[in-house]
This record gives sequence, C-alpha cells and structure tokens, in this order.
Amino acid sequence: MKRILTTFALCSAMIAGSASLPLHAADAVSITSAEKVLPLNQRMAKKSPEWLSRGIMYQINPRAYTPEGTLKAAEAKLKDLADLGMTIVYLCPVFVADDDMNREFWSPRQKKSQMDSPLNPYRMKDFYHVDPEYGTDADLKSYVDTAHKLGLRVMLDMVYLHCGPTAVLIDKNPNFVKRNKDGKIITGPWKYPLLNFESPELREYLFQNMEQWVRDYGVDGFRMDVADGVPLDFWEAARVRLEKLNPEIGLLAEGTRKENQLKAFDLSYGWPFSGPVRKVFVGGASAKSIRDSKEGFRKARPIGGDRIIHFIDNHDISNDDYENRTEERYGEKGVNAALAMMFTLDGTPMLYCGQEICDKNRHSIFGSKFGCTINWANAGSEEAKRRQELLRSLIETRNSRPELTFGELIWLDNSAESDVVTYLRKLDGKQTLVLVNCRAKPVSVDVTLPDGVKRHFDLKDYEFVIE
Repeated sequence: MKRILTTFALCSAMIAGSASLPLHAADAVSITSAEKVLPLNQRMAKKSPEWLSRGIMYQINPRAYTPEGTLKAAEAKLKDLADLGMTIVYLCPVFVADDDMNREFWSPRQKKSQMDSPLNPYRMKDFYHVDPEYGTDADLKSYVDTAHKLGLRVMLDMVYLHCGPTAVLIDKNPNFVKRNKDGKIITGPWKYPLLNFESPELREYLFQNMEQWVRDYGVDGFRMDVADGVPLDFWEAARVRLEKLNPEIGLLAEGTRKENQLKAFDLSYGWPFSGPVRKVFVGGASAKSIRDSKEGFRKARPIGGDRIIHFIDNHDISNDDYENRTEERYGEKGVNAALAMMFTLDGTPMLYCGQEICDKNRHSIFGSKFGCTINWANAGSEEAKRRQELLRSLIETRNSRPELTFGELIWLDNSAESDVVTYLRKLDGKQTLVLVNCRAKPVSVDVTLPDGVKRHFDLKDYEFVIE
C-alpha cells in the first residue's frame, strides 16, 4: 500500500484527496434491562449526528469578533469561515443580558474586567429574545439562514444553571429560582440566582425556549453552559423533545459527568484536553500527561461516550487576559503543533475566533472597551497567511482520511514520552500515524508500532508528522 508522508514544520503544507462516508442520523440508544446492570464503561453511548462527528467548529464571541459587535456584522463574515473550511459556528450567548447595576450580583471576573457594565452574556434577563446590543430576533434568523446557505450549521450557547437578578422568568413565576426557607433567592458560585429544576413549570419554560430556536429559527444545536450543574434527566427529556423537531439535533455539554453521552449529549466540552495541553506547552509538564488525561477520560465512560471538542483557546481562556493570549504563550509554532493534535485526535476540533489570523488582542465577554476586539488588520501578516495555509491543510487531511474522524485511537509508546505525543488512527485497514513534538527544541524519538516494529524520527522544534 502506498503511503504518503507529510511532515509539517512552520511553513509546511499538504495536499490530500477527498472521501465520503454514508450519513446516519442521530439516535438515542435505548437502555435495556440487561445493559443497566453493566458497569458504565461497558455500556454503549448514543450515536452522534454525522455533521458533529465530521464537524470543524468555530466559536464566536460577538463582542470581540467585529468592531460593531453585532449579528449583522458577524453574518457578513460567514463566507470567510465557509471558505476556510469551517462547518459549525458556535455563538456565545446573544440573548438579553441582565442590566441590573447592583454589583452584589456581579461575578468576580465581571468586576475585574473594568468594563463597568452589568451586561454579562452568561447572566441573562430574557432567554427568549436577542439582546439589542447584538441586533434583533430577525437578525438571528437571518444569520442562521445565511449560514445554512453556505453549508454551515449553527449552535447557540444556552445558560440554564442561573439567570440575572431581574430576569423576566422570576416575575413570571417566583418558584422558577431557588429560595431558602425564608424565601430569599439562593445564588450560585458566580453570584447569580440559581434556577429551580424541581419546578415542572420551570422545566417546561426552558423546553419551550429551546424548541423556539429550533422550530422558528432553524438552529442546529446547543452548547449547554455548566451542564453538569443541571439534572441529567432534564437534558435527556430535552433531547427527546428536540429530536421531534430535528432528528439530527446536536447537544454539547460543558461538563464531564460520566453519563452525559448515554442518552442526552453528543459531545463534551474539551477541558480534559486543553488543560493538559497548556500544562505541557506552557508549564513544561510531561507530554505523556496528554495521553494519560485522554485515556483516563475514556476508561471511565461508556463505549463511545468520551467524545469531546478539542481546543486550546475559547471565550473563557481568552477572557480578560491581561498578560498575554494563547498565541503568545504557545508561540506560533507551539499553536501549530497543538492544532495538529486537535485535528487528528478523536473528537471535533474547535477554533476560537481570531486564531486563524494569530490574533493577540485582549478579549472580554463583559464588553469591548479598551480595544478588546480581534485585530483583523493582522489578517494580511505573514504569520496569518502561514496559519491559514496550515489550517486548510489540516482540514483537507481530516476530511480525506475517514480514520481521523471515525477510526480507533491507538496510543503508541515512544522513547521520548516527556516531549513527544504519538498515536495511530485506524479504520477498515487504513491508518494514520501522528507524532507531535511538544517542545521548542529538536527531539530524536523511536516510536513502537503495534506490531513491535520501531521507527526513528528526528523532529525539529514543535514539528509534527502525519503519515
């Protein structure tokens, strides 16, 4: 069998063919009585929709994404994302934020941001409408319609753990939020009122909220903020209802609850990847810790229930970073090496807005003062051109090699495990070998393949090989 060896250094590029696989719809796996008695890690997770499994996700923080900070301005850039090879756009919350000025109900990060604004998109006043800062409800519908015409899916960020102190749902039903025995509202770790999931009426209110965005706006899925703080049976019931509107609805949990992907969720947020990667690339930890984290996550979960999105930056990591952004911490080559893992490991890769042009500006979810927007002028720089060339190559590689999407992940031992990550992706007789040097220095390494054969590689600083 002919093999194509591709070695990526800073300016490398790769050309690959294309392949297609049959589509299958998402379907929740029914849990039989016999299966219930099995240990969790021997039970089967639900299948994910094809568009999520194959997807390449792009997260947008609207306040940082464009100078205008609106949905209309973001809509005008959708074609650029489609041309780059993105397939899924995930929007940070665009719903009406609470405008209460009582700082008792502001989070510590909100105060530290110095934006002096109560308008935190993760502290909502009205779940049912778009915040005027971003535009109108009609603007969101137009955004989704345009995305679909370009072949892009749209996921919205839903925040159901808590709400703002003057949220309309509190007036609608005082029992929608948690209260102590004296009737005082109970707040959570970010100082926001906690929603009361013991209330059937509150659950129905939120079910209908999600249904509205799917039925009336055509939204393809949701990212659920702090999903593990909400009862799992709520998410499972939500999935049943949403699948009646869209059998291929996609649900992403910001959480690591072991049962999440049995019936409710398709993917988990990538903290089990991004944390270890940062410790390796920035903190000098052993590269083997990336493997250890992924293996530990897999072993504790149902079969196929360890799917995550892989990222090294997002709205939380970049949020009000007064020192330096991920791009500066890792350096251009370091980011490129981490991207190689993101696009070749099992799961769905996710870029944070601006990564495609090596953006280094401060971002904030709390406002756009102090120039906290993407420096789009950097798009013409040589580093941005190199980054986009690399991304197109990685995307083309992932799209043309089914094993990188659906194949088994086989970790390989190597002689430099503190510096180099090595693994195989294998499916139907096809396989891809990946090596990633996680250090800013040359490393010589011997890799042990599953048949016991050893192969030697001399890697430059942050070099990676996809073979």
